[in-house]
Amino acid sequence: MTSRTTAQGAEALAALWSLADLMPQDFLLNVIDVGAALGEEASYQPLVNTGRARVVGFEPDFEQCDALNAHHGPPHRFFPYFIGDGGPATFHETNWVYTGSLFEPNLPLLECFNHLAEVTRPVATHEIHTTRLDDIDEIGDVDFIKLDIQGAEKTVLDSSPRTLDRAVMVQAEVEFVELYKGQPLFADVDALLRARGFQFHTFVGFGGRAFRPLVVGGDPNVPMQQLLWADALYVRDWLHLEALSPSKLRAYAVLAHDLFSAFDLAHRVLTALDAQTGTALAAAYRERLSREPVPMRLGPASRGEPPPER
Repeated sequence: MTSRTTAQGAEALAALWSLADLMPQDFLLNVIDVGAALGEEASYQPLVNTGRARVVGFEPDFEQCDALNAHHGPPHRFFPYFIGDGGPATFHETNWVYTGSLFEPNLPLLECFNHLAEVTRPVATHEIHTTRLDDIDEIGDVDFIKLDIQGAEKTVLDSSPRTLDRAVMVQAEVEFVELYKGQPLFADVDALLRARGFQFHTFVGFGGRAFRPLVVGGDPNVPMQQLLWADALYVRDWLHLEALSPSKLRAYAVLAHDLFSAFDLAHRVLTALDAQTGTALAAAYRERLSREPVPMRLGPASRGEPPPER
């Protein structure tokens, strides 16, 4: 499943000037995308568009992976790997490419809601071998990790501590109920990331459905009150920014500003950067925000989601 931002949120991001404008000419972010997809615009896409981000991504479907490489081109690289704990696993193929998982779909639960079981119907199982992020030579430095892999996010993060320790920000899809049997839930991912020096920052978008048979406004994809999944954003502990290098603080600030409109957090990080380097970026940032105000995207995004293609 994917979580969608509101149209207002997309417009706000499109109207932003980039904080990378205040960074050195050679500033470049390193992005890891586990569960990359062509069907939606990734949160980091604005930085890719301006040549300020380099992506290493993973999509095990060979056709989808080839399409990603053709679409993005160098310096971005996409690999057809199943990312996991480095051991054998069973991949549960479904009737919609985006709902396949290393966990079995929990059909008794999915069938309680509108338009979930219909797009998560088991088709076949495949015995596969997974690869840890820590074992991939093409991954060098890491600033931002994005994961959308249908319940296996905790497995990936837990199995690659070296990669996780390099990152300053993690965007992970999390579930609040077992859409897949035995999958870790939001609380499990939250505990892992907090133990590794991250703080929860916000939910980027929610997903949900109404319980059958009620339908909201004729759209089976619109939820009532039951939230099922979300994209959760975690950031390096802002109480201990002195532990980060200047290069990591620059990456942290740009990610906060450019991708998530977290202007207060970006300013806090720039203040820590100034303390280390003797620069005055925080003041320059405040001045530009006052001179070129940007739309504010307040709070989590919409809980609705358009119907998926099948």
